[in-house]
Amino acid sequence: MQEKIEYINHEYDTFLTDRLLFVLKKVIPNPEKRHDYLASFARWARWIPGPRLKTERSLEQIIRFKDKSNPLYMNSPIILAAGGNKDGVSIASFANLGFGGVSVGTATRRPRTGNPYRPRIRMIEEDFAIQNSMGLNNVGIDEIAHRVDSQLGQTKKRRMSIGISVAETPGIEDEEMRQEDIIYTFRKAYNAADYVEINLSCPNTGHQRIDAQLRYLDRILSNIMKIRKSLPVRKAVYAKLSPDMGEEQLLALLSLVESHGINGLVLFNTFPGTRGKYLGMKTPIEALQPVREDGDLGGLSGRPLYINTFRAVEYIKNAHPDLSIIACGGVDHGAKVFDLLRLGADAVQIYSALSYRWFAPVRMLSELHRSLLSTKATSLDDLLHGGVQF
Repeated sequence: MQEKIEYINHEYDTFLTDRLLFVLKKVIPNPEKRHDYLASFARWARWIPGPRLKTERSLEQIIRFKDKSNPLYMNSPIILAAGGNKDGVSIASFANLGFGGVSVGTATRRPRTGNPYRPRIRMIEEDFAIQNSMGLNNVGIDEIAHRVDSQLGQTKKRRMSIGISVAETPGIEDEEMRQEDIIYTFRKAYNAADYVEINLSCPNTGHQRIDAQLRYLDRILSNIMKIRKSLPVRKAVYAKLSPDMGEEQLLALLSLVESHGINGLVLFNTFPGTRGKYLGMKTPIEALQPVREDGDLGGLSGRPLYINTFRAVEYIKNAHPDLSIIACGGVDHGAKVFDLLRLGADAVQIYSALSYRWFAPVRMLSELHRSLLSTKATSLDDLLHGGVQF
């Protein structure tokens, strides 16, 4: 019998090169500007001081699906979460940072400038967290799909899998038009990417989340999967959920997702700031400042979300073992990746960790490799599928 995995919010060591991140924050104090330079940082990572990436074949990950959808081949189980590369720029360069995949977007049918309020990103340094309300700014699915498709050859050479996160365009009131909107975006993404994430849960647009509308969601998933079945290539489809649902709503949503043959879940999106008191943060919720014109606190990401991620992976994987799970939220240490994989996750997504650890994915892969060496396994595949006891 598999040993029960204990919850630990693993603390990481800091190094001299981490001071470079401190300097960078001083030189570029605006978090959104730093975000805009991320793709350039990835391109130049080989020549920037920091820990060096050691290619470990033992950390390669292959995600296989029960319905024989195309497997996802990755040089590591760490994926850049949606929001980190919104427009599909220099995707293959993110392998320089240790990423085995990138979820591009979130993409909408038409280009969006997003939330006009500034600043729409705030750092919560004491909690190693971020507060944001970008508002799904992106260049639109047509351009994003074109960019992803044109870069697939480069990403395959780097052993990466590329997904596109999609959402309906906020502000459409007519249900038929909403359906048409998300279906158009899904088709474009499906034709270009290795997998598609359906963003059912963005708290940062000021509009009602889809995951709170089960009847409407049932229709969306039904239409999307009909389209998928009509196409000659079978690719994985993930649903990205919100972390703040009650158990009854979560169970209803899981039942719906599985009934439509969705391959897996991304657990989770950012945590609604207005409900942040449930995260046990050191920073009082009253101290958080608005990131939208209406005074909303946007979504929270980073270290405080990890306990929710850990418990959800454990709970959902036990209840729905055939669902593929990508864990997202508070994952900032390689030992956390190790724990989540042993719980049943196939991969993790990170983004906020990049703001608090210099070359975070490289550090995390080194920690993950050390965790792997503590077992009798010779590779992640051996650990997860070879029957090794841990």
